[in-house]
Amino acid sequence: MIKQYKISVPKSTLNNIYKKVKNYPWKDIQKLNGWTHGTNYKYLKSISKYWISKYNWKKQEKKLNSFSNFTTSIDGLKIHFIKEKGSGKNPTPLLLLHGWPGSIIEFLEIIQKLAHPEKYGGKIEDAFDVIVPSLPGFGFSGLPTKPYGPRKIAKVMNKLMINDLKYKKYIAQGGDWGATICNWLGYDHSKNCKAIHINCLTMRHPRGAKNKKEIDWEKRFANDQIMQEGYRTIQATKPQSLSYSMIDSPIGVAAWILEKFHSWSDLKSGKIEKTYNKDILLTNIMIYLITKTFNTASWIYFGRREEGGRMFPKKNFKKISIPTGIAIFPKEMSEWPPKSYLDRIFKIYHFSEMKKGGHFAALEQPDLLVNDLRKFLRCLKYDP
Repeated sequence: MIKQYKISVPKSTLNNIYKKVKNYPWKDIQKLNGWTHGTNYKYLKSISKYWISKYNWKKQEKKLNSFSNFTTSIDGLKIHFIKEKGSGKNPTPLLLLHGWPGSIIEFLEIIQKLAHPEKYGGKIEDAFDVIVPSLPGFGFSGLPTKPYGPRKIAKVMNKLMINDLKYKKYIAQGGDWGATICNWLGYDHSKNCKAIHINCLTMRHPRGAKNKKEIDWEKRFANDQIMQEGYRTIQATKPQSLSYSMIDSPIGVAAWILEKFHSWSDLKSGKIEKTYNKDILLTNIMIYLITKTFNTASWIYFGRREEGGRMFPKKNFKKISIPTGIAIFPKEMSEWPPKSYLDRIFKIYHFSEMKKGGHFAALEQPDLLVNDLRKFLRCLKYDP
């Protein structure tokens, strides 16, 4: 049963967070002001000062509640989602999927543009019904009792769309884990998910590289990921050990998340706040804190490992048969493979290479992503 939902965080919860931020023992941390070794000491201290002096959660909460929020139960787990009915007679159902360390915050600036294009310089026939869920274990959704991997989450998301929201067919978009879930929607649920659009590649072909360009790319990817493997390995193997410390440290959560926004984004002059303002960064962090989901959100990495890792199944692998749109942003956290590799996984209908933007495309370059989704929709509508 779908129920309306209103976000309302008790003042005591907020005060507890702010108290811990205020009392953080900065003097006990050795100062390293670059980002090479992790989150910049000077920057983290600066944004923390803003956090307790100027940041206003209730203002952000009001913004979240300006959208139509709902919850439902799928396989016994509460799933939260925003739904914005699109303009016109026949808007296309669009499932927008976030990843880690993101949240529904990533999509707030594009929901209205996608649902009501005629208000933003677009055409009404490009309208979408926009559905933005909090993934299981993330944000305002329920806490699973054990890790959900992306393939299992895809099954939950498909049930949300066809059983709860009664769509017979829909399309899905995502980056990061959202892209992985899109891959599994296309692989396992093509009866209902009729197209996917991704801005990140996290899956791998089970038979690997086939030519020199692809082999060279695999080597570069492995080398590039050396300095990224730490967080991923911890969360895929011993996430609970990390969570014991994070549950009691807002500064720790902020440091863990901010480092990713810094290293995975298209930054001007290396300055994180030339791409994101403090309120966006802190609101995303606050969602993990107020819902106490840093723990269960990290489980998705463990869940993927249990499901078999990055690889599609070796046995009876099948190319994804539904139309796929690919948007490549230049500062993505990892290099995309040659198109020959992608062609062996996806049925590519639309392929875009952007001039700017990084991993968090919906936040960094919302208009580029919106316009690319509209173009992809037209490819689907006018395909002979």
